[in-house]
Amino acid sequence: MSELKCTWCGATVEAEDGYRLAEPAGARRAVFCRLEHVVPWAIQGPKWEAGEIEEPKAIEDSLDRCAHCEQPLDETRILLVRHRGEHRIPDAFCSVEHAAEWAKAGGRWR
Repeated sequence: MSELKCTWCGATVEAEDGYRLAEPAGARRAVFCRLEHVVPWAIQGPKWEAGEIEEPKAIEDSLDRCAHCEQPLDETRILLVRHRGEHRIPDAFCSVEHAAEWAKAGGRWR
């Protein structure tokens, strides 16, 4: 696996740390060393990388509502996966804007 760099600040992101954001329908992804980096990235106009994040399919399949507004998700969902050691903590959103608002509010710890 190649070394990952934060899409926002360029810091190295270890394989077992950080956040992976993806738009599976568009085969686009971004990597962040900190949740807060999602906010300025989205505000400045998201700059995606081509490709997909490497997560078990069951993670995406387990998410059916936006973590921010709780509306049902369709195939254009945005997937955010927190890597914490061997654990993967997923959330999904109906838009990049909702992912950024959720991150701005503190994510799961608001």
